[in-house]
Amino acid sequence: MKPLEQIQTAGFVLKPNTPQIKPLYEQIKRQFEARGIEVLIAERSAKMIGTKGLPFETICEKADFLVSLGGDGTLLSLVRRSYGHHKPVMGINAGNLGFLADITIDEVDDFLIKMQQGNYCIDERMMIEGYIKTSKGIKSFYAFNDVVITRPTISKMVKIDASIDGDWFNTYRGDGLIVSTPTGSTAYNLAAGGPVMYPLTKAFIMTPICAHSLRQRPLVVPADFTIELASAEDRVVAMIDGQDAYEMQPGDVLVVEGAKTGAKLLHRKERSYFGVLREKLLWGDKS
Repeated sequence: MKPLEQIQTAGFVLKPNTPQIKPLYEQIKRQFEARGIEVLIAERSAKMIGTKGLPFETICEKADFLVSLGGDGTLLSLVRRSYGHHKPVMGINAGNLGFLADITIDEVDDFLIKMQQGNYCIDERMMIEGYIKTSKGIKSFYAFNDVVITRPTISKMVKIDASIDGDWFNTYRGDGLIVSTPTGSTAYNLAAGGPVMYPLTKAFIMTPICAHSLRQRPLVVPADFTIELASAEDRVVAMIDGQDAYEMQPGDVLVVEGAKTGAKLLHRKERSYFGVLREKLLWGDKS
């Protein structure tokens, strides 16, 4: 995607429930300000470290780009909450190398120099736009990684009917079903035996969770299809990015579509997605 028109203001969100992150935030804030970039911080994060902040919506409106300081979960939440503002998000990783938050603490200053030189890239990642149809109305949501429909208790298998573009094609019996984006392919989807997909691909991955039949396998479908999931017999739970949960009664319908606009992530130009895979998943051995 084309570069930012200006790099003057950054809006920060910090990893929740980690007040010990304050010295690290202050260090990074000084680095941004030394490059002439104003730093804003969201109220919730500011309160956690004992400083003043601005309402989240305000920093989304004022900032040229947003910054997640934490891990992949912090970045995931920030992308979802800020999605309507369509601001690029930079992930600074405060722990181990992440799939999403991939700029290390030691790389911050160098990356800011490169940003101001225009030497960076902005990825547009597919988002899920969905809703749940119930007898009481519609609940809408956005997801970055995945939508999971699963059993509410460990003691019972669920039966999920799946349709694509209005045509029934499968009934899944087991612990549930994951509908993942390519970005989310390295999350729950991977743990459940689904494929890794290059993150700029436009497609859904439908991966059964502990299927009752060995014939059930992950399925990749184009992002312009509409997926409908429902259970006529069971009460189920829809989990959105592992962060929000909605109870569904028998007959409620979960509808999943590809959002018209993707999420924007800021990266180093030299970043190699396949290098991240090698490091995180310990792939390959040159020796």
